[in-house]
Amino acid sequence: MEEVAFEYWLVAFDSTHHALRAEAELEGAGLDIDIRPTPKSVTAGCALSIDFFPQDFQRVQEVLTEKEIVIRGYFKPLDDRYESI
Repeated sequence: MEEVAFEYWLVAFDSTHHALRAEAELEGAGLDIDIRPTPKSVTAGCALSIDFFPQDFQRVQEVLTEKEIVIRGYFKPLDDRYESI
């Protein structure tokens, strides 16, 4: 299969509350993120996910852990779907 080039990885959540709180905390930390609908290939309890640049992965993890925000998981694109990181 041919690899599809995506610019972003994403973090998915179990609740809208956690997604919106994560958005505020990540933006507050100066990270370039975007909130968007969760792709159908990602199983999550919430319809919202956050895109981020792959090079910011460690910082995204640090912020969400420090702020005790519950996530479903981190995902990166593979072909026409996303796989868990």
